[in-house]
Amino acid sequence: MQRILVVDDDREILSLLKRGLSYEGYAVDTAVDGTEALAKARDKEPDLVILDVMMPGIDGIEVSKRIRQADDVPILMLTARGTIADRVTGLNSGADDYLVKPFAFDELLARVRALLRRRQPREKEVLRFADLSLDTSSREVKRGNDAIELTAQEFYLLELFLRHPRQVLKRSQIYDRVWGYDFEGESNVIEVYITYLRSKLEATEKPRLIHTVRGVGYVLRE
Repeated sequence: MQRILVVDDDREILSLLKRGLSYEGYAVDTAVDGTEALAKARDKEPDLVILDVMMPGIDGIEVSKRIRQADDVPILMLTARGTIADRVTGLNSGADDYLVKPFAFDELLARVRALLRRRQPREKEVLRFADLSLDTSSREVKRGNDAIELTAQEFYLLELFLRHPRQVLKRSQIYDRVWGYDFEGESNVIEVYITYLRSKLEATEKPRLIHTVRGVGYVLRE
């Protein structure tokens, strides 16, 4: 049974998520603040963390950073703040996905399943394009000799591009293949991930590889 740690200072949301996820067959631990969350994550290593951002004391951003220093467990961040800047802050803290309140439980469940699927062991395969390489087993990504640290969703987004070089990928294709469900309700989610992925791939003024095809989607090309 896969274990999920749910962290939120809103006890009503906490109760709702515990009931719903337990019904779906997950073992669920809960915490109402950052201190309790970090303690429970140490005591019983979860397979996934659902983490609220706005909490008293140690907030979700700091909890995410501390968990990420010790573990690569997927983190789904919950927040009432939905701007691009807020999303980038969440992703930069180590979160793998970002869900804005209020949310539908079915959407949260779809994201949970998608993140947990990503954790399954995979056969070694190295994908290459130009000076970029990605190891599907070790999750190592390099641009030339420079190692690049990616969150889980950034990794799978880049993997999608590397499996379809020079092919224009429509937004609907990216939603389906990276997130695994209909995500089109939030129109700027792909833009957030593309922007953050580019910032990592283009560090030290390296040439752009992921290009925008306006009105259609994105393409990996020289």
